[in-house]
Amino acid sequence: MVAAEAGHVFHNRLTHSLQVAQVGRRIAERLHTSYLRSGGSSDGFNPDVVEAACLAHDLGHPPFGHVAETKLNELAGETVGGFEGNAQSFRIVTRLSQHSPNHRGLDLTRATLAAILKYPWMKGANPKKLGKWGAYTSEMKDFQFATALLPAQNVPTLEAKLMDWADDITYSVHDLEDFYRAGRIPLHLLGDSKYEKERQKFFTAVYNRHPEREGIWKDRSALEEAFNQLIIGLFPLDQEYTGEWKQRARLRDFTSQLIGRFVGGTSISAKLALEIDPDRELEVAMLKELTWVYVIENPGLATEQEAQRRIIESLFSLYWAAAQDKNRRQMFSAFYRSGIDEASTDDERKRVVVDFIAGMTEMQAVLLHNRLLGTNPGSGLDQVVF
Repeated sequence: MVAAEAGHVFHNRLTHSLQVAQVGRRIAERLHTSYLRSGGSSDGFNPDVVEAACLAHDLGHPPFGHVAETKLNELAGETVGGFEGNAQSFRIVTRLSQHSPNHRGLDLTRATLAAILKYPWMKGANPKKLGKWGAYTSEMKDFQFATALLPAQNVPTLEAKLMDWADDITYSVHDLEDFYRAGRIPLHLLGDSKYEKERQKFFTAVYNRHPEREGIWKDRSALEEAFNQLIIGLFPLDQEYTGEWKQRARLRDFTSQLIGRFVGGTSISAKLALEIDPDRELEVAMLKELTWVYVIENPGLATEQEAQRRIIESLFSLYWAAAQDKNRRQMFSAFYRSGIDEASTDDERKRVVVDFIAGMTEMQAVLLHNRLLGTNPGSGLDQVVF
């Protein structure tokens, strides 16, 4: 996923969220209809809840995505409760967003809040996933309200699992499309049976990325077969992307087939447990690995990410200093300035600084950073309103 201004070729965070919502609702409606026909209760689960959770699932992603997420977690520190994109999404819908002057947050239903909780535990409460959590202690009351619906401790609701699967489907397919079009993923080589060397290079890189050899990563032959079923068996193009009409149409047809394939590989049991066809799960996992191997681990991206870390660190340093000095708080927009003024401790003020930075777009972060460093100071008439 790339920034909105990176070019017309790419999906961005907004289009991704809309498409996750489409896929999530399609899966939920299909399963809901099937469940009702089999005699299930009409209140077993709600497609509206799944769609709402899909729309909200990426709200907490900061500028530059996971790079900034890691850096903000480090800068916030343990006493504040760190930073996690999923927990930030929950904070946005329960506290930071405005729906009514009578209360904070969006006043969402309990089922919707529970569906947003991909990781329905607090920081450090799940030993199996210490780096992930779903809410901060500042939203404990709302968290407890939502998690009353969990089927078991630390187990997401069915709607949350459907949201997560819709997210996996969508970004695996759209990253494949985007980076093939950008010339970064050589699908035309991987899909040609003559280029066995390129495929084996990819398979080896994938296998080396998962030395734990647990779960789906145990069986290399099964992973290779799943990938070959898609790319050799279905991929319709035998040349690098040029953008001509027929090529674009065939690529879109291919990605539509993939989404239909993965939606069709989803079912639920009589006890409302999500069931994903093991072959479809392997296929989605391997599509996601394409982005890791050919894009994320590319040295060019590594240098860009280092610059992004420096921007986040610099913004945090400057604004945290301003938050501690009443004479410099005019640097914040009114919304965040009032939050800092109302805070009773340094930890609470630091959380507001993190909220301020996390709420920026990539372009806002870059422009504000350049302005503060004097490389592009702008005008005194410019307003900081985000």
